[in-house]
Amino acid sequence: MSTLTASSAIATGRVQLANVRQNSLLTAKVRILVIVGLILFVAFVAIARIVQLGIAEQAPEGRSMAQRLLPPRGEITDRNGEPLARAFPAYALWFNPKAFNDDGRNPLVKTPQEVAAALVKIFPDADYDELVKRLKQDKASYLVRRVLPEQANRVHALGEPALEIPRENQRYYPQGSLAAHVLGYVATDGHGRVGMEQVLDKRLLDPATRGKPVELSIDVRVQSALEDELNREIGLTNAKGGTGIVLDVDSGEVLALASLPEFDPNRPDQAYNHLVYNRATNQVYELGSVMKPLTVAAAIDAGTITDLSRRYKAGAPLEIAGFKIHDDHNYGATLNIPEALVHSSNIVLAQVGDELGAHRLRETMLSLGFKERPFIELPARGKPLWPRLEDHGEWSRITTMTVSYGHGIAITPLHLACAYAALVNGGIWHPATLMKEKPGAKVEGRRVFTASTSARMRQLLRMIVKVGTGRKANADGFRIGGKTGTAELAGEHGYRKNAVIATFASAFPMDKPRYVVIATLDEPQGTQATSFQRTAAWNAAPVVGRLVPRIGPMLGIMPDPTRDVDISDIAPLVANGDGE
Repeated sequence: MSTLTASSAIATGRVQLANVRQNSLLTAKVRILVIVGLILFVAFVAIARIVQLGIAEQAPEGRSMAQRLLPPRGEITDRNGEPLARAFPAYALWFNPKAFNDDGRNPLVKTPQEVAAALVKIFPDADYDELVKRLKQDKASYLVRRVLPEQANRVHALGEPALEIPRENQRYYPQGSLAAHVLGYVATDGHGRVGMEQVLDKRLLDPATRGKPVELSIDVRVQSALEDELNREIGLTNAKGGTGIVLDVDSGEVLALASLPEFDPNRPDQAYNHLVYNRATNQVYELGSVMKPLTVAAAIDAGTITDLSRRYKAGAPLEIAGFKIHDDHNYGATLNIPEALVHSSNIVLAQVGDELGAHRLRETMLSLGFKERPFIELPARGKPLWPRLEDHGEWSRITTMTVSYGHGIAITPLHLACAYAALVNGGIWHPATLMKEKPGAKVEGRRVFTASTSARMRQLLRMIVKVGTGRKANADGFRIGGKTGTAELAGEHGYRKNAVIATFASAFPMDKPRYVVIATLDEPQGTQATSFQRTAAWNAAPVVGRLVPRIGPMLGIMPDPTRDVDISDIAPLVANGDGE
């Protein structure tokens, strides 16, 4: 009996063991099936995503390699291919207050004050108070733009999850503030502002055109020299600002255009209105005596000046309609035309304008574009202040006389540059341009002066620099010619006796002019460096005298003391000159 019971127990145990094994195998199979199912599910999801990328998002992948290599914004270069503006990948510092939650709680590990203090150590130019203010807000915002890789590493080391370092494309200006008013800048919305960045915005963003750099007419070498000399003179005279232009007389191409003080387009957050304001193309001035050669040229063409030796009354003020026209100094009882330009006589030029007449003078000014905004691509273009017409449809007599010597009409320095180009290039006015012209390209223009009058004006302008008010612009071998102009600035209650605009308008080499150079100083002061004088003869003219020897060789013009303009027929008419 006991033996039978033992056998039954053993059989039962074997059955139970078999059941355990079956259950274990079943469990293992189920687990394997679950794992296989998960693997198949993950594979299905992956395949579905691949299909989605291949079909739904096929367009980006369908671009050519050339398209994928396009910069996000086109490059701008100078006329010689030197980069002025280009796109480059950069980092930014972004504050994300909802990095881990959406309940409005500040996610900073440390206090906003502690984090701001740490950030100022990394970014010395950052404003501590402004950082604290932004870090306390629940609004996401940029804290710093243009973050360097080493700065990004230091930010990561702070251990603040809310400080993010996104990668983005930035606009970079390798020349810094050079030609800032020509270029403008790119704002945070990715679009250009104020300069050629704004003008060329669509072209620089268009995939069809942004792969090819845009060549401007600017020459960075000339631009750098111009800004350097202007800045130097501003420092010497404590002027509020300055303007300079170098213009090709035959094509109208602008090789340099400066408006000082400048701004740094790499720091658009600091591009304040008073800095981005372009004095060269947007500010209109009564430029004074630099207008006198234009009046003389118009009178020669009109036939009211036929003899340069003719004497005009000059000793006493000229009284017209209750106004007195006078000169700064008494240069004698009478002056001829060369003497009037050398000494810069308002009295003589008023008589020249009076004989020329309102209609012919006004037509000349219209032909030079003085009633329209300056012709150039920039968006900032000032509207001239044009004298009003009388009931008979012409300027009054006194207006005609004052315009003749540069008062009563306000234009930009760029207007003046284009006018002087016409004065010396044979008489053809061309619109200015900041785009590089192709060699041999036909340039639009219109005749304002005859070729013979232009030749005569080259003689007279050269004489002004040799023996007149422009002597401090003379540079051996470069044959510079030009005219000074110093005018009181207009204020709310008339002209400001203690504030002037000083200008020297010039061209070189005068035996075969190639470039016009304009230098203007806004409110220069009489200092020891200028013998306590504030007129253009002492401040603007020296700028040109230093600039031309620097840029001449860059432009293929070497000094040649053996060449000059032949002024032998008019030299006997002038003994010497000084003044403005």
